[in-house]
Amino acid sequence: MQLSLFQAAVLGVVQGLAEFLPISSSGHLILVPWLLGWPDQSLTFDLALHLGTTAALLGYFWRDWLTLARAFLAGLVSAAGREAPAWRLVWMLILGCLPAGVAGLLFENVIEQKLRQPWLVASMLIAFGIVLLVADRLARRVRALDQIGFADALIVGCAQTLALVPGVSRSGITLTAGLLRGLDRPAAARFSFLLSAPITLAAAVYKLRVLFRAPPTGEEAIVFVVGVATAAIVGALAIGFLLRYLQRSSTAIFVWYRVAAGVGILTLALGTR
Repeated sequence: MQLSLFQAAVLGVVQGLAEFLPISSSGHLILVPWLLGWPDQSLTFDLALHLGTTAALLGYFWRDWLTLARAFLAGLVSAAGREAPAWRLVWMLILGCLPAGVAGLLFENVIEQKLRQPWLVASMLIAFGIVLLVADRLARRVRALDQIGFADALIVGCAQTLALVPGVSRSGITLTAGLLRGLDRPAAARFSFLLSAPITLAAAVYKLRVLFRAPPTGEEAIVFVVGVATAAIVGALAIGFLLRYLQRSSTAIFVWYRVAAGVGILTLALGTR
């Protein structure tokens, strides 16, 4: 059964919000159709939505990407260029992306076929929400973005591999790892977003082979466009909101949402068995 334009737009909003707020987009893309009794959208549609939020990342941080590209090129041609902070950041992002890239290739089939269960999503929402709260309350939160080192990048990158499990949340787990490494909230969030763009884009490009096998046509193509556009617009708004919010507030509101949603979904999921 094909999604309607309304359903595509709703899922685009869900993806745009949940991809960047620490509440798990993959988990919500499983839970929302399940709760509303909608047809389970294809993984191809989920992929399209991730292209939308990747576009939001590339667009929102376009100045950062331009600075990083210039620094990378300068570092290739001169020793002075390799002294720039942006040159170091490029390599930290590359290092941070490697663990999730390798894990995604190794466990792709398991993730797509075995882990799309509401009870699992609910459990991960609760468990990693509590971990985020502990990190936010106990971490020192004293270091800025320009103080990130290669060990930080590798640890945050390894944490990002856990986000392959629906319900964990890519932004949530990388934010948690950044806080535990002593980054302040805005720095941890910004590094989390910058780190997610390359791996999300690479995963989307890798999986485009699915779209090429059976490209959407006609009304289905319009449904895809609506979902992607909505995810991109809402995603950009969510990025800006979270970066501003974390300058003055903790992550507690997201943790309580995760726990409440997880308990509710777990109750429903176990009650329908």
